This record gives sequence, C-alpha cells and structure tokens, in this order.
Amino acid sequence: MDISIVIPLYNEAESLPELFKRIQAVMEQNRFSFEVIFVDDGSKDASWQVITELKAAHPELIRALKFRRNYGKSPALYCGFNKAEGEVVFTMDADLQDSPEELPEMYRMLIEGNYDLVSGWKKKRYDSKVGKNLPSKIYNATARKITGIKLHDMNCGLKAYRRDVVKNIEVYGEMHRYIPYLAKNAGYNKIGEKVVQHHKRQFGQSKFGLNRFAHGYLDLMTLWFLSHFGKRPMHFFGLMGSLLFLLGFVAIVVLGAMKISMLNQGIPFRLITDISYFYLALTCILLGTQLFLAGFLAEMISRNASERNNYIVDQEL
Repeated sequence: MDISIVIPLYNEAESLPELFKRIQAVMEQNRFSFEVIFVDDGSKDASWQVITELKAAHPELIRALKFRRNYGKSPALYCGFNKAEGEVVFTMDADLQDSPEELPEMYRMLIEGNYDLVSGWKKKRYDSKVGKNLPSKIYNATARKITGIKLHDMNCGLKAYRRDVVKNIEVYGEMHRYIPYLAKNAGYNKIGEKVVQHHKRQFGQSKFGLNRFAHGYLDLMTLWFLSHFGKRPMHFFGLMGSLLFLLGFVAIVVLGAMKISMLNQGIPFRLITDISYFYLALTCILLGTQLFLAGFLAEMISRNASERNNYIVDQEL
C-alpha cells in the first residue's frame, strides 16, 4: 500500500464527509493505493456515526478506532500509527484546515528527496494574530533554538513520514507537538518542510486554548532533558550536586580559616553560626548531596529499566 492517512478527531462530524471525499478524489487522481484511519478521540457528537456510515460505503478504504473517552491527540496518533500499513504515513487534522491536495507533492518530496519526514508550514495563517498566530511564532522560534530543527511550524498537523519512522517512535502525553524532535532523537535526521495552505475552520470550534503554549514549553523541556540525559541522569544531577556541594564546602572552609586566622591574631571574631553565609553554604551542601543522591538513584533505575538497550538497527548484513 502506498499511503496511510491517520486522522485524529474530536467532535468533527460535520467536516468528515467532505474531508474523505476530497482525500478520495486526490488519491484516485494520482493513482495511489491508500487507507484512511480515523481515530475518534471520545467525541460527544455524531462523529462515530458518520465514520460508521463512511466505512459501510467504503469498507476497503477506511479503518477506524474509537476511544471510550477523550485521551488527547498524542494517544490517538500513537494508536493510528500502530495500525498504519502504508509505505508513507500522513497525519492531518479533521477540521478541513489542512488541504488533502497537498498530499501528492509531500509524497513526492519524501520519496524523491529521500526525506524521513516532511512537515507542513502554514506560512500564511487565518488565525487571530494575538490569540494564536503571534504566540505560535514565539513558540516555534523557541522550539527551533532548543531542538536544532529548522522548522517554521513544528506543530503543523499535516506531516508525511516514512513508515519505519512512525513505527520506531513513541508518541505519548502531549508530545505530538514534537514528533520531528522524537524522530531526530531516534536517528531520523532527514527532515524537510513544505509550505502548505491554511484554511479557516468551517465547522465547530477550535479544541486548543492558550494553555497549550505553556504545556508545549514544559513538554519541550522534558524532551530536551530526556534526549540529553535520559539514559545517563547522573551526568546532570551528579554534576549539579557535586558543584553545589563543592561550593558550600569551600565556603565553610574559608569561613573557618578566617576565624582561625583572626583568633591567632587576637582579633575577636563572632560565631560562625551568626554569619548568614554559613547557612547559605550549608544549604548548598545539603542541596548538592540531595541532587547527587537523586542522580545516583535515577542512574540505578535507568540501568535496570527494560528499555535501557532499546536501540534501532537500521541495517543488518
């Protein structure tokens, strides 16, 4: 099979018939063999009924999953990726803001350009500049800086992947925003970008609020830490702990040496415990010890984790 299209959705009943119709037209026009995998993320409207009707009319082209409750986009993509059988796997949103007409060119880029992943870039958006557009630009600039991936629209829902990419990454929590980073950390470094059209939402309302930017930042920090220290936490906690402990220890030694020196000269010197720097130094020693122990325990857990040797073998002779 040429293409699998994974579509996570939540309360998008009105958009689904037109979306599938446009996908089918594009696929047939370009003579692709394809499947559409709808993942209903616990919709409360008639989305599942619409999907059932589409499935009955096109049993060979549609596969579908329905969650009992709303889990989020990442679990929906994870389950959709597990079901995908196409050589190229697309993801797109169900709200008609992504154009199915972009798929053939992204497919060509992926195959002929030898990319592992091609991400869409909604260069011209029709969102509110204050409510969505401006925060998105700030968020993407931060993501580029931290991940080292030069994508203008990291969170664009329209993406194309080689099948082995989606089979070798785990999308969890709310990490769907950073699938390119997950792919990079798994060794898939050939990441491209294509300018795609963005359309205004025709039905319903957006499922995302401004809080997604705060969540996205925290998720980005988590991924950055795991990619650098996930299998060697002692390198982070042990180093920070050692530096703090050394700083506190040296400060106490200096205070003690100052007192001994002044007493030998007959100069009165107040109690060390009356000096605020003593407590700062003591705090550094305690925090340093705790960080070092945290790193040691994390290292022990990491060494005994079942996925400690979970590496991807690309080729074997």
